[in-house]
Amino acid sequence: MKFRFSLVAIALLAAACAKQEPKVVEVRPVRVQTIVLGAQPELSGYSGEVRARYETRVAFRVPGKILSRHADVGAVVKSGQLLARLDPKDLALAEESAKAQLASARTERDLAKAELARYQDLYQKKFISQADLDRRESVHKTAAARLDALQAQYQSSANQASYSALHADTAGVVLAVEAEAGQVVAAGQPVMRIARLEEKEIEINVSEQNVEQLRSAGPLAVRAWALPQKVYKGRVREIAPAADPATRTFAVRVSVVDADAALRLGMTANVVLPHAPDAIAQRATLLPMTALYQKGEQAAVWVLGPDGRLQLRPVGIGQYREDGVVIASGLAEGERVVTAGVHKLIAGQAVRPLQEQQAVPAQAASSAAVPAPAAPTVVAPK
Repeated sequence: MKFRFSLVAIALLAAACAKQEPKVVEVRPVRVQTIVLGAQPELSGYSGEVRARYETRVAFRVPGKILSRHADVGAVVKSGQLLARLDPKDLALAEESAKAQLASARTERDLAKAELARYQDLYQKKFISQADLDRRESVHKTAAARLDALQAQYQSSANQASYSALHADTAGVVLAVEAEAGQVVAAGQPVMRIARLEEKEIEINVSEQNVEQLRSAGPLAVRAWALPQKVYKGRVREIAPAADPATRTFAVRVSVVDADAALRLGMTANVVLPHAPDAIAQRATLLPMTALYQKGEQAAVWVLGPDGRLQLRPVGIGQYREDGVVIASGLAEGERVVTAGVHKLIAGQAVRPLQEQQAVPAQAASSAAVPAPAAPTVVAPK
């Protein structure tokens, strides 16, 4: 037994004295950007779509089967121009029926009127009583009222017969066709969507923290992506009273004051707010959204130190945009920030740059007519 204990002790002593292999620290590859700060002369920029202020969904006032359609998508129509036509047979029959009932009622009214005249003569000669005369007057009034009712019914039937032709109420352009020839439509079912061309505006969506900033803004600059050489004047016309339940943004309509024919409906445009005096000296940079690490309510980014290890740095957000996020404070010129896989990193972790890019100054990004390319695809660290 003592011999066995001696062997176990010798084995444990040998294992303890054996040289241990050093633990290999895994160095993860990450994508980084080098910070370049720039002045931010413009507070905000929002992308949107050129829309007409007035868009109308035109429809037939009566149900029926569409016999023909006379306008296509993109067609410029004039006021009163024929757009589509229903099969008028049933409407014509209803008009003829109302017309026949009107003629019958007119005959009954004329007969009641003639009888009333005879009874009035007989009453003057004391051949009939007052009660008989009153009954004849009642019959005449009933016939006259029925004639008036049928006259209105006939006018309504005649109007409905004319409603088989759909005409444009105002001049504009056809944005969409929602019904085709041969289709049976109900009264009021949209057939076409027409936009009036006299007033154009940009529809944008603004986050809740920037609504008041936009509400108090003065003249705005509007740049169409397809027309980078032109700058239009804009003004805020309408701000939605409530946020969209899905996106939590407010819909805003910006009227283009000096819109011309080159600014076509459906174009994509940027709405830029003018600069403020205290914003000119601001130093900011633009990073992709994938660089943000949310720590509670505080936004932060992973900064790569000179020793190759990460530290979490709180930053101030200047603006969320479609092409990234503007970092207004918390970063210095030349620092390197991780731009992908930020939620899989820890403080003090050793990493190596996989791909290094230069960050975009906020000035260059906000003044561009076309937004910056999308952020690189996130590559999960191995």
